[in-house]
Amino acid sequence: MSAVAARIMKRVRGKGRGWVFTPKSFVDFGTRGSVDMALSRLATAGDIRRIGRGLYDYPRQHDKLGALSPDPANVAKALSTQSGDKLAPSGAAAANRLGLSTQVPARASYATTGRTRVRQAGGRSLTLKHSRAPVLDNAPDSVNAVLQALAHLGKDNIDSDKIRHFAARLDDRDMRMLAQARAEMPGWMGDLVLKIGAARNG
Repeated sequence: MSAVAARIMKRVRGKGRGWVFTPKSFVDFGTRGSVDMALSRLATAGDIRRIGRGLYDYPRQHDKLGALSPDPANVAKALSTQSGDKLAPSGAAAANRLGLSTQVPARASYATTGRTRVRQAGGRSLTLKHSRAPVLDNAPDSVNAVLQALAHLGKDNIDSDKIRHFAARLDDRDMRMLAQARAEMPGWMGDLVLKIGAARNG
């Protein structure tokens, strides 16, 4: 095993089973060519698994089933790192998670600040859809989920009950982050953030 491959495997094992990664995860280990070659050899040797173009994982293992499919959330995170785009749960997934919808998305879908695209990874189809709402850096999942759910539901479908529903799921820190990001939102969304804040304080 080359020195680059050995360093790659040390990092992979440190991240643990289920980690999904791209060559970009190892730019500090050498040239892109040397990293690509090491990843290719490790995949051929069965130490890691190639699950798509420029995508690899360190698969979780099951006693009877063998290597398990990669977690879509981990794949999405790796694609986000690869492209530099920000990522959040899709509007439909966010609405479901917040208890505003009983509809479970049929396939893994995420909102992204990048372009809309579909990627195949590990035998699964993953949809990355350009977000109409801002995706906030370093924000809890709950904050970005609220923004994506608002965009998904649309301004004409959010009544006082839904306002109270959102308010009940946010804490003071969440509300501060949403209030600070109002300038990045469509006007109607910023107005709803104010109403959610008022509902929490009411």
